[in-house]
Amino acid sequence: MAGVNAGYRIRPMTEFDVPAVMGLERAMFPDDAWTEDMVRSELAEPSRHYFVACRGAGRGDGGEGEGPVVAYAGLRAVPPQGDVQTIAVDRDWWGRGIGRALLTEVLGQAYTHGVEEVFLEVRSDNPRAQELYRRFGFAEIGVRRRYYRGGVDAIVMRCQEPAAAIAATGGGEQGEALEFGDAADGDDGSGEEEKA
Repeated sequence: MAGVNAGYRIRPMTEFDVPAVMGLERAMFPDDAWTEDMVRSELAEPSRHYFVACRGAGRGDGGEGEGPVVAYAGLRAVPPQGDVQTIAVDRDWWGRGIGRALLTEVLGQAYTHGVEEVFLEVRSDNPRAQELYRRFGFAEIGVRRRYYRGGVDAIVMRCQEPAAAIAATGGGEQGEALEFGDAADGDDGSGEEEKA
């Protein structure tokens, strides 16, 4: 499913992407950032599937014509279940459909690897992210009280049919799904970012 869209390209994450991903990780999750060792450990696990979105439309192999990493996402796939581990998009790139495209990529990987149910946690104070996930077939199944720093609850959501979710959204048609984290809507800055 990796491809080119609206000035960015999604491709599998490699070891060479770790420094750029760590820069975004620290910027997007200053209180809950993973360590570099944690990110490298995730990449080394065969049940993990991580992707980056890079500016530009290069070959997709980190080669010439490809710009810097502007977003990343990860999936833990242990069939029949999977978990969206994280999704983060550089604030300068919000509103371009990157979060939606990464979620489509992650759900596609879930389906490819035999995952029948995908779970995630989303901040209770991020309604736009919740709406995007609902559009992809995620439904609220519980709450983890004070899960995030600052005492923010996590809403636990589940998508029971990843392939149907992609089909129902058309893979997230450009301009159709809500982007999360638009400061104009009074968002507190949590934005297009979620960490499991």
